[in-house]
Amino acid sequence: MNASVPHRQDLATELIDRVRAARVHWSRLARTTPSDQEIGMGRHRDYANATVLRRIIADHGWPDVPLVGQEGATAAWQIALHADTQTEIQRVAARQMANAVERGTASVRQWAHLHDRCLVNAGNPQLYGTQYRLGQCGPERLPVRDPAALDRIRAEIGLPAADIALEGLRRRLSSEPSISTDDEEPTGDDDRDVTRAVELARAA
Repeated sequence: MNASVPHRQDLATELIDRVRAARVHWSRLARTTPSDQEIGMGRHRDYANATVLRRIIADHGWPDVPLVGQEGATAAWQIALHADTQTEIQRVAARQMANAVERGTASVRQWAHLHDRCLVNAGNPQLYGTQYRLGQCGPERLPVRDPAALDRIRAEIGLPAADIALEGLRRRLSSEPSISTDDEEPTGDDDRDVTRAVELARAA
């Protein structure tokens, strides 16, 4: 993917700023049991962010690297990943991002996380095993379509073996949260993949 100056720096800035404002909340949800007030504030922010993303997709298609740069594209993906209360937008984002992956202007590893999130939110087992809930002993992987083939499926898109990813996730959740949007490529599974499962379980 080309890291040249984005065509729409204004859109990139808006996406990045929105994620920076939400990131502290997302990281906290992955590590602690949120209060009802925190859940409500987070849902309001995520709803507003998803609405902005929907507008951008309607006008431009998926906000990929040429349009908004690497950091802006990562921010768009994070917003889509957290749009769990607006699953229609989430599914549209996943389809549009898949088109960008085929063009070589979006990350297949990022898309895999979003694809799994859509499957989980539809009540289906995930394909790549990237999504978790926070259990009594830490993160627990949500059901997978084909557990025996999971490591092979993950390796096909450059994700590490499932057990290695889970151990890395546990280490990250035990450390101080990061609020950066610079993590362009998920090299494993991380706190973004447990945040919403925690929030939705608490709100149920």
